[in-house]
Amino acid sequence: VAPTGSVETEKAGPSYKPKEYYKVTEAILRLLLLASLVVAVVVMVTSKETELISVKLDPFPPFMLPLTAKFTQSPAFIYFVAGLSVAGLYTIISTLASFYNLLIKPGFCPALVSHFIILDVVMLGIVGTATGAAGGVAYIGLKGNSHVGWTKVCNKYGKLCTHLGASLAVSFFAFIVLLLLIILSIHSLSKKIPK
Repeated sequence: VAPTGSVETEKAGPSYKPKEYYKVTEAILRLLLLASLVVAVVVMVTSKETELISVKLDPFPPFMLPLTAKFTQSPAFIYFVAGLSVAGLYTIISTLASFYNLLIKPGFCPALVSHFIILDVVMLGIVGTATGAAGGVAYIGLKGNSHVGWTKVCNKYGKLCTHLGASLAVSFFAFIVLLLLIILSIHSLSKKIPK
């Protein structure tokens, strides 16, 4: 029987301070961001398909011609790959900095968080515009545009369009993760402002 006033309680696990939760959450989100950016770029770069397409040249009868469609044939898809690659490079650097701040040099560094916020917003703009540009071209490939005479191509290049759609979906997920990182960073920085 323990004497009154000296009751010891045992904790079930390690205790974390709120700023440690922030650091762990940030590191996990940055790893998730990196993985999604890499997947989106790899899926886009591997989108290539060759199909036999009927071609008609007057006055000759139609004939079948093998035509290849790939991401390099659209400037929007090239911008998509370039933009997400830049964001991926930044994410590698920021993830390493996050792990350094988490494991090697513990403590809250407002300057680092401020730089992350600014650069994360820049990367959010790059990922957003790249996804939007590629999405616009992919939509025209899916639906066509009868007003200007652009025919849809996804009925002929189904595998290519599946790759494009998957890449855009993963890129949109990366956009959401970046947005969460910005919100998390702003929230953690606002906790340090004296009231």
